[in-house]
Amino acid sequence: MWYLCVFYHRLLDYRKPEVESLADLFSKDLTDLQCNGSLEWKFPKHHHPDSPFHFVNLPSEEIARSVANRSILVKGIFELWGEGSNFEELEESIKSCPDEKKLPYLTSDSTFKITVETFGKVISFEEQTERIRSLSYIPFKGRVNLKNPCHTFWLIETDDYDSNNGLPPIAGKRIFLGREIGTADRKLLPTYQLKSRTYLGPTAMDAEMAFLMANQAQARSGKLVYDPFVGTGSILVAAAHYGAVTMGADIDIRVVRDGRGPDCNVWSNFKQYGLPMPIGLLRADNNLPPWRSGLKEVFDAIICDPPYGVRAGGRKSGGRKLLKGVIGPYTVPDDKRTGHIPSTAPYSLVECVHDLLDLAAKMLVMGGRLVYFYPVLREDESIDTTFPEHPCFKLVAISEQLLSYRYSRVLLTMVKIGPYTEEIALAARIKHLEFKENHLKWLEEGNLHSAVFSPADNHLNGSGDTKITKDSKARYRGKYV
Repeated sequence: MWYLCVFYHRLLDYRKPEVESLADLFSKDLTDLQCNGSLEWKFPKHHHPDSPFHFVNLPSEEIARSVANRSILVKGIFELWGEGSNFEELEESIKSCPDEKKLPYLTSDSTFKITVETFGKVISFEEQTERIRSLSYIPFKGRVNLKNPCHTFWLIETDDYDSNNGLPPIAGKRIFLGREIGTADRKLLPTYQLKSRTYLGPTAMDAEMAFLMANQAQARSGKLVYDPFVGTGSILVAAAHYGAVTMGADIDIRVVRDGRGPDCNVWSNFKQYGLPMPIGLLRADNNLPPWRSGLKEVFDAIICDPPYGVRAGGRKSGGRKLLKGVIGPYTVPDDKRTGHIPSTAPYSLVECVHDLLDLAAKMLVMGGRLVYFYPVLREDESIDTTFPEHPCFKLVAISEQLLSYRYSRVLLTMVKIGPYTEEIALAARIKHLEFKENHLKWLEEGNLHSAVFSPADNHLNGSGDTKITKDSKARYRGKYV
């Protein structure tokens, strides 16, 4: 059934993937949705693809309500009763809407409320009241209840404007009237905002993004979620909010064991929000996983933000001399094993992501999800923006977040579609070597930080204008996108 989906004008590339992940999570026929790959979408008349208004085909009203209530970026999902370019067309459209669709919500024993919403302009309270009165042709028989109505109806109006105001252009005015199916609860974002978090680090994930990642990974009660680069636990906090059992690891013992004291550590972040504690926080190396031989298919989801060298560089066990072959491997004496922390050396992004994919292929259950960030330099045409692959996974969503004039990070969502075998491991290794050979040196040598923060003058042409690239088309973005 088709519904009107109205988004917040934020993080535009994340909107559809979040809805599709949640629809897949709540659908009673998961196999059918996964085979289709994505939902059907279409745009209202005259609307730009970056518009917050979309039509989406969802299996049922129950699923639509569940998606809207859990989503971070959906303002509301509505059963459309009518639309038009003016109020006369709207009235005609509503009157032509089948009675069997409207009458169950217009009965005398029900209560209702009408909310007026606008996009691209602001109208006064008097104008809102006038618009509500213009709907008098709808045969409402129930009473108005503004606080707790049985049914809420939204009158949504867009204006016709070009792109000069920074919003996606709309060639013609459009007015919608719909019955509210569900709306997002954005109140949880102020609750979990970082500025009030007990324990923070330099790479702590923003609360909104952490919840989006948890939605992409389909975190929920009964699922086990793992973060191999846990840091201060921001991603696991979001997963735990949705009821998932959590577990994390980090190579820095000071993070997972000490924090900043007994009352300021990863555990205190969960205690602050009254969330279930992680079942374990390990001091572990992504390059040398601590799992016993033969252990596999343990986690339902792996969610992480790998260290790619912009705010923090990756580290792995071994030390420079050992990795370069200057000294041979050594065995830690028994009397020094307690509390021993191996020395570390730089860990390139290419190697880090390969190890992450291999870990996920081995440890995720079938159908489990791997959600992680990957960096992209946007304004250099020589940069290859292909993403790492693995035979066990299908890439189902790519969401880009612009962070500077030439640097962005891409959220990749992958679903495990095949079992992990020795043959698969060999094929993955070959793919990794091909990717490493054909990809850019900044990934291997760790020069991403200098590339991102290099002076802007280095990227100007002789006329003083910024280079025009193949991806220089207009992008209509909301605040903080």
